Amino acid sequence: MAEEAYWYVVHTYSGYENKVKANLEKIIENNPHLQDFIHDIVVPMEEQIEIKDGKKKATLKKVFPGYVLVKMIITDESWYVVRNIRGVTGFVGPGSKPVPLSEEEIRAMGVEQVETVVDYEIGDSVRVIEGPLESFIGTVEEISMDRKKVRVLVSMFGRETPVELEFTQIQKL
Repeated sequence: MAEEAYWYVVHTYSGYENKVKANLEKIIENNPHLQDFIHDIVVPMEEQIEIKDGKKKATLKKVFPGYVLVKMIITDESWYVVRNIRGVTGFVGPGSKPVPLSEEEIRAMGVEQVETVVDYEIGDSVRVIEGPLESFIGTVEEISMDRKKVRVLVSMFGRETPVELEFTQIQKL
C-alpha cells in the first residue's frame, strides 16, 4: 500500500476516551477491511504515585483528557467511521481537516517507541557536536539505550571527566 499511516488527534467528550477506543476497536474487528486503514488507537496514560494516609498508591492518569490518538490512513470511509463514533466531537485540525502529528510530537508524547540506532560503541572516540562542550573529543564509556543517553569521558583541564550526553549530541570520529 502506497499510503502511509499517520497519527491523528481525535477530540472526545471528557471521560469518553476509553469508550471511544473500545468502540473503534470493535468496529475494526467487525469490519476487517478497516484494519488496512486504522492501525492503532491510544489513550495516552502515565503512572502517578499518590500518597494517602502514608501509603503509596500507583494510579494511571490520562495525559490528554478529552483526546484519543489514532494511527490511520485518512480515506473518506476511515474518516467517517472515526468521526461518527459516539463521544467523538471531531479531529484536531483547522475546520474539519485532520492534521497529522509530526515525528517530534509523537516522540515527545512517547506514543510510539522509535528504535534508536547508534553507530558508536563503548571505547569509540567521539566528538561532541552540540551543547556547551561542543568540539570536545572523548571516549564512549557507557550507552543507555532506554534513556537515550551516553556517558563520554572528555579530557578537561588535563583530567578525564565523565559527561552524560544525548545520543544526538555526539558523532563518531
